[in-house]
Amino acid sequence: MKILCSPDPYPIDHKQGVAFSLYEKPSHQGVMHLACGLHIKIRRSGIKPKNRTWDFFSIAMAIAAADFACLRKNSPDGWTRQIELEVAVLDPYFWETQKKDLESALAFLTGDIWRVQFVSGGASAPIPTSHARRHMVGDCVCLLSGGADSLVGAIDAVTAGKRPVLVSQISRGDREKQARFAKALGATLSHLQLPKPAKGPERSQRARSIVFLAYGLIAAMHLAENDGDNRKTLLVPENGFISLNVPLTPLRIGSLSTRTTHPFFLKKIQAIFDACEFPVQIDNPYQFNTKGEMFARCTDQSLLRQLAHQSTSCGRFGTYKLSHCGRCVPCLIRRAAFIRWGGADSTQYHSWSKSDFLSFDDVRAALYATHRVKNEGVISWAGNAVSSAQLGPTQDYLDLLRRGIEEIETLFQELGFR
Repeated sequence: MKILCSPDPYPIDHKQGVAFSLYEKPSHQGVMHLACGLHIKIRRSGIKPKNRTWDFFSIAMAIAAADFACLRKNSPDGWTRQIELEVAVLDPYFWETQKKDLESALAFLTGDIWRVQFVSGGASAPIPTSHARRHMVGDCVCLLSGGADSLVGAIDAVTAGKRPVLVSQISRGDREKQARFAKALGATLSHLQLPKPAKGPERSQRARSIVFLAYGLIAAMHLAENDGDNRKTLLVPENGFISLNVPLTPLRIGSLSTRTTHPFFLKKIQAIFDACEFPVQIDNPYQFNTKGEMFARCTDQSLLRQLAHQSTSCGRFGTYKLSHCGRCVPCLIRRAAFIRWGGADSTQYHSWSKSDFLSFDDVRAALYATHRVKNEGVISWAGNAVSSAQLGPTQDYLDLLRRGIEEIETLFQELGFR
């Protein structure tokens, strides 16, 4: 499927693909809109992106559009899509040099076949108004999703004496929560909240993290450019167990194994940042921590106890009227983390009968994984998902995975399923 993203394009045959107007409402019928008005929010934030930074931002928006618009069910195997993405940028000659690396990163991230083409005519970078609403200040950037991991990351950054700019991608039900967390972390901290750039029929959203990274990038570049181009850290807090996201069973490779913060993917994006000469370092300081260990080692336990239960982890949060289902993989890891931590879990989980809980695919897969690790060892379970070619020495990753499975095993024991 072909996806065309540029300022105010002409429509293309719907049998071939979809055209998206980038940042502005389209003036032609049959053209969708993408990130409409987002450049205005950037301008009002006081950020003035350089052309290359803005090109990466526009590319990320286009990738999100392709991810939402291309239906997996229409592919021959029901999952792997062939995506031809044409995106207008300000410097197509430079981005052609990054084409192979970007296609490789996207293939790993989404499990699809990507072909990306860069053309001229990209949208101009926004220029802040003289009365910009906010002037961001800080010494690093921390992504703040409204989830528990990003909350711990932001708390640890603040207690370490850092002044992070908090960057949020607004999701349904999380706008107020993100703002509340930001205020609790420090009333003087800068907080940039930006909406999702696109909506569409495909719900797998495997490319969503590249948008979050683009949001973090423009904030980090703003800080660097106001500090003599000194290198700034972009914190991407995520527990290492979910970051690796090893398939719980051999049948869950692909559709149920996201790679949004996988260290190999972040490494590929960092290489593109370096080629762009962006003075920004992506860092997940919790790559070798389980979620329970993140909770237990958080440097402001009082604040974490106050806020942790308000965070969002559920993969089906919108399905259950903005509450946690309690039985998807993220919920299982969350519940296990509270037990490992010893903190009271006052999260409102959906009420299930024992048979409904145990019959759910995620629960059965987690039970399979805990049983296999206990009886055959973590290497037998993790298999090729922990690759030295991608990760380098694997022992620390395997130890992390074993501890993560042990946390889930303890949860099942607490629930009386062991």
